[in-house]
Amino acid sequence: MVIIAELKSDDKMIGVLTVSPKDFKTGSRGFYGQSKIEIDGKRYQVQVQMVEIGSKTKTDEK
Repeated sequence: MVIIAELKSDDKMIGVLTVSPKDFKTGSRGFYGQSKIEIDGKRYQVQVQMVEIGSKTKTDEK
């Protein structure tokens, strides 16, 4: 599954981000995406992180 995140301001689309499945170093699972967007001539780096609650198993925890 791939998630598409739309960034809007005042109902105007300012960016679209693809958020893909990821296995994090911590042992948790979820989704992650990053991109760069421009707003009023200024560039920004955008990140979306979604972590599945309870996805880290007890054996992965320190």
